[in-house]
Amino acid sequence: MARIRVVTDSTADIPEEMSRAAGIAVVPLSVNFGNESLRDKIDIGPEEFVRRLKASGRDLPTTAQPPPGLFEETYRRLADEGAEEIVSVHISEKLSGTAGSARIAAEEVAERVKVTVIDSRTLSLGLGFIALEAARVAADGADLATVTATIQRMMPNIHIIFFPDTLEYLQKGGRIGRAAAIAGSILSLKPLMRVDEGVVVPHERTRTRSKAIDGLVKFASDFPRIRQMGALQIGESDMVTLLDRLGGLFPREQIIVIDTSPVIGVHLGPGALGVIIDASEGAAPPRPA
Repeated sequence: MARIRVVTDSTADIPEEMSRAAGIAVVPLSVNFGNESLRDKIDIGPEEFVRRLKASGRDLPTTAQPPPGLFEETYRRLADEGAEEIVSVHISEKLSGTAGSARIAAEEVAERVKVTVIDSRTLSLGLGFIALEAARVAADGADLATVTATIQRMMPNIHIIFFPDTLEYLQKGGRIGRAAAIAGSILSLKPLMRVDEGVVVPHERTRTRSKAIDGLVKFASDFPRIRQMGALQIGESDMVTLLDRLGGLFPREQIIVIDTSPVIGVHLGPGALGVIIDASEGAAPPRPA
C-alpha cells in the first residue's frame, strides 16, 4: 500500500472499479429531496436520481458538501491502514465548499496524519483524471512534493465543455438569472458552457442539440494532443452520436463514459451532455480490464 493515499469526493465521477483499483477514498456529497438527505452515488445513483428529479416538479432538490466529520473519519481510517500522508483533492471551491470541509478535518487530524488539501479548480471526470494520476504516482513511490506537483501540472490542462438540455435547472440552482433562462427557452438555446479557472462560463450559443454536439466535437478537435478523454451525460442523451463523432479524434473504446454525479445533475438537469479533455503530457495510464 502506498504511504501517500489520495482522497477525492463523489463529484469526481470516477468509475467505481477504477477508484477501487487505484486505492482512492471517495467522500460523498449529498442530495436533499425535502428532508431526505441521500449520499451521492451511495444512497442514490444516476438512474434513480433522474427519475426522482423529473418527478419533483417545482420542488427541486438541493445539494450539500460533506461535513468535516466525514472527512475526519476517512483520514483517520487511512492513517490506521498505514497512510503516512494524504493528498485530498476536490471540486472547485468556486462551486462547492467541499475543500473547506476537508481543511477543517485536516486540522483535526494533524497530530495523527498530514493531510494536504487541494482545490482542483474543476469537477466531474476532470477532477477524476487528476485524482487517478495522483494515486498512480503515489503508488509508484513518489514523495508528497512530486504528487502535489503532478496535480498542479495537470490542472491547467484539464478542459470540460457541456450543454444542458434546458436552462431551467441552472436558473433554479442560482447559476443564471431568471430572465436569461426565459430568453433561452424562448429562443430554444442549447448554450455550450465550459469550466474556466474553477467557474462555469459561457462558451458558445447554439440553438439545437445537433449544433451543440457539433460544438463539443469542434472544441475537442482544437487540441493537438489528447492524453485522456471522457464523455458525461445525465439521463437519456445523444451519447452514441457524440462517441461516434469523437471517435475520429480519439480512440472510441478508450473514451470513459460516465453518468455524472447526482450532485452535478441537480444543476444541469436531464439530457445534459459534455466532454472532458486531459491535454497534459505523458503517456495515458492503462485502463483496468
